[in-house]
Amino acid sequence: MKSYSISMKKIAAIILVLLLALPSCKYFKGKKLFGGKKDKVMAEWLIKQDSVRVADSIKKVQDHLLAVENARLDSIRMAEEAERALASQYNIIVGSFVTPAYAQDWVNEYRNRGYDPKIIKLEGTSFELVSAESHKSFSKAVSRLAQFQDTVQIDAWLYVKR
Repeated sequence: MKSYSISMKKIAAIILVLLLALPSCKYFKGKKLFGGKKDKVMAEWLIKQDSVRVADSIKKVQDHLLAVENARLDSIRMAEEAERALASQYNIIVGSFVTPAYAQDWVNEYRNRGYDPKIIKLEGTSFELVSAESHKSFSKAVSRLAQFQDTVQIDAWLYVKR
C-alpha cells in the first residue's frame, strides 16, 4: 500500500506541476481551448466598432469641409455686398489704375496717411479706382472733396455709381 500511495503522491505532484505550468506555456496561450464563439463575436463587434469610428471620422471631416465652404461663401457674399454698398456711395477717388499692383500700392500709401482706402473695380473695364473716403450724403461728399483737393490731392474727384 505504501508504494501505491507514493505513486499517487507522485501523480498528484505531476498533475499539480502541469496545472501550474500549462497556463504560462506560450504554446497554449495562443490556442483556444474552449469553443472560440465568444472570441468570434468579440472580433465581429470590434470590426463594427472600427467601422463606426471610421464613419464618424469621415462625417466630422465632411462637416468641417462644409463649414469651411459655407464660411467662404459667406465671406464672398459679404464682400460683394460691401462692394455694392461702396459703389452706391459717393466716393472720393485719388487714383485710377489698370495695373492692380499700382492700385494696391496707392491703397497702402493712403492707409499710411491714416485713411481707410478701398479699391472699386469698374465693371466692363480693367480699371480699378482707389477711393480714399466714402460718404452716403452727396452734400457731405462734395464738401469733403473740396477740403480734400485743397489739403491732400488736388486732382481727386467724386465717383458716384447708381
